[in-house]
Amino acid sequence: MPTTSVRVGWRTRVDVRPGLARIRESGPGVLQIIVAAGAAYAFAHFVLGHAAPLLAVTVTISSLGLVGDARPRRVLETVVGMIVGILIAELILVAAGTGWWQLVATLAASLLVARFLSPQAGFAIAAAIQSAIVMVIPANAPFLRLIDGVIGGVAALLVTALVPRRPLRTVTREGRLLLSAFGDASRTLVQALHRGDRVRAERGLQKARALQGLIDRWSVALDSGRAIARISPFLHRQRAELHRHERIRTHLDLAVRNLRVIARRSVYACDDGRPRPVAADLLNELAAGARLISDSLDDISFEPLAREALRAVAGRLDPAALTADGGTVDVTLLAALRPLAVDLLTAAGMPAAEARAALPRT
Repeated sequence: MPTTSVRVGWRTRVDVRPGLARIRESGPGVLQIIVAAGAAYAFAHFVLGHAAPLLAVTVTISSLGLVGDARPRRVLETVVGMIVGILIAELILVAAGTGWWQLVATLAASLLVARFLSPQAGFAIAAAIQSAIVMVIPANAPFLRLIDGVIGGVAALLVTALVPRRPLRTVTREGRLLLSAFGDASRTLVQALHRGDRVRAERGLQKARALQGLIDRWSVALDSGRAIARISPFLHRQRAELHRHERIRTHLDLAVRNLRVIARRSVYACDDGRPRPVAADLLNELAAGARLISDSLDDISFEPLAREALRAVAGRLDPAALTADGGTVDVTLLAALRPLAVDLLTAAGMPAAEARAALPRT
């Protein structure tokens, strides 16, 4: 029996590639934080004469963060939460001074007020953290740190618009991840149908169900990118491309749901252990069209190729003509490929009416 070598040693335990990938992905966010925090500190310290504008920096860092959702609205909500916490702390500090019970009262007031103002838990936590900083670290004058917090918030919002995080690159990456996983789930189902393998079909169903998380991630990236593009003067040209990605995502969301239907019917069809090469080959051709849609995320010239490839498959999707015995299981499985073909055609830019017309009449 042939053997294969297995790599052992420290290289198998220490892999720097994931860390380097995180650095590349977070680079724009890191740049935003550095620019905004430096500008906020410089303005508060050198222009306004604040000796240690700590909150100008912390508000900036906390509001921007390194999360994928960099929508201006999210940044503004975080800024408002922190300003609320600072204001409450400053009021209590003026009225009651400092001490352990004043800190407890400040935290309670900040958390309760923030929870009243916003359903987001992060809003309340941001308010509580900043209020605690105000109570623990003394200042020379009242409300000085409120000014620093406002400066930090303004710096974060300006940097969001003026130093954007290359949203189109993030959107394209998330779309490619989804379509790669879509292709993987389709391949597993194709193999199951070719072999009549129920276990493999169940695995394909699991993979199809897992696609929803990737759809949601792509949706968040698109919402964030489109919101930034609306306010950034440097991303005006990307608005049309982001809109095209949104159209692709909308129809691929429907395609993912239909793939789950196909996966469930494949599991049922594989109960008898019979291979179904016709359905397998058709699904494989649809998956090939989806790969062209993935290529079109970077290059729109692939969209016509995807449409023609998918149209060629759609024109053969006549369940009655494709099944020799007209069995219910085979007919329903092949019928499930029809809406998937329509969704992929519309994702590739074909009008919905034309996509439906590409199917044979039944």
